[in-house]
Amino acid sequence: MHIGPYFLANNLFVAPMAGVTDRPFRQLCKSLGAGYAVSEMVTSRRELWNSLKTSRRADHAGESGPIAVQIAGTDAVMMAEAAAYNIDRGAQIIDINMGCPAKKVCNKWAGSALMQDEALALRIVQAVVATCAPRGVPVTLKMRTGWNSENRSAVTLARAFESAGVQMLTVHGRTREQGYKGHAEYETVAAVKAAVNVPVVANGDINTPQRARDVLALTGADALMIGRSAQGRPWIFREVQHFLATGKVQAPPLVAEVRRLLLDHLQDHYALYGEFTGVRSARKHIAWYVKALPGAGDFLAAMNRIEDSDAQWQAVAGYFEELAQSMDRMPAAVAAGEDLDETVEATA
Repeated sequence: MHIGPYFLANNLFVAPMAGVTDRPFRQLCKSLGAGYAVSEMVTSRRELWNSLKTSRRADHAGESGPIAVQIAGTDAVMMAEAAAYNIDRGAQIIDINMGCPAKKVCNKWAGSALMQDEALALRIVQAVVATCAPRGVPVTLKMRTGWNSENRSAVTLARAFESAGVQMLTVHGRTREQGYKGHAEYETVAAVKAAVNVPVVANGDINTPQRARDVLALTGADALMIGRSAQGRPWIFREVQHFLATGKVQAPPLVAEVRRLLLDHLQDHYALYGEFTGVRSARKHIAWYVKALPGAGDFLAAMNRIEDSDAQWQAVAGYFEELAQSMDRMPAAVAAGEDLDETVEATA
C-alpha cells in the first residue's frame, strides 16, 4: 500500500490521538508492527504555533518516515497556511482532521463538526490540496460516518474529497453524536470504500486480531487504523499482523519484554516533555499498561503521588520485576469480533 510516493510497511496504522500519539508513542508502535502513524492534531491558529504544546506535537526528531501531520481548524486559508508551516518543518503527508468528536474542538466548528457544513469542508480540502500538491505532499483525511444517525454524510463527502485531490480516507465507524459510545458500525465504511477509488482505512473498535480480520472482510478496506486499543498494549499491531498472515494467535508478550518496552518509552517520554510535565503525562500511559494486572490499584495510587521522574521510573521497574515472579506473560486479550454482523445491523 502507498500514499502518494510513499510505500508503507503494512496496512496497520496508528490513529492520531491528542495527548497520546506523540513521537515516543508513534515510534514505539512502529517498532511493534505498525506500518504508519499520524501525529496528534496541530492547530491551524498561527498564534499557537510557537507554543510549547505545538512544538512538542510537531517534534519528529529521529522518527522513521513517512512523517504525517494532522491539522485541525475551520478556516480554509488558515488550514492551507498550517499545511505549509508543517511541510516546512518536515511533514511529508498532511492529514485533515474531520473526525475528532471532542466538545472543545467541535464547539469551535472544527473536527467532526465540519461534516455539518459540507461546503466549508470542501473549501478547506481544496485549499489544503492546492498548497500541498505543488510540493508533492499527499493530503489525506480522517472523518466520521456523519454528524448523527440521521445525517450520515460520509459517502457524499468522500466522493467530493476524492474529486478535490484527497489521496486516502479514514472513516471511524461512529457519528460525532456517538463520541466513543456504543459500537462502531462498518456498513458506512464499506459504502465509502465502494464509492471511491482512493484507499480507505477502517477505524473504530478494532481491539483484537480476530476483530481486525472481520473488519477487513466486512468493509473491504485497504487498511486498519487502531487507536484506543493500542493504549497500554502497543504490541497489538504485531499481534494483528501475525494473525492476518498466519491465522494463528500470537502468544502475549513476556512480562520482562513489557517491562523493557515501558521503561524505554518512559525515558523517551521524559526527554520530550521534561521533568515536571513528563512525570504527570506519563501517568496515563503507565495506568493503561497495568490496569488489568494484579495489584494495579494500590500501585497506581502510590505511583500517582510520585513527582520525580527517576522515582517514577524505579517504581514501574520494581512493579514489573515483582510481577515477573508470579507470571511469565501478560494476560491475553479477550477475543472479539464473533458478533460483528449483529453489531453492524444494530447500529446501521
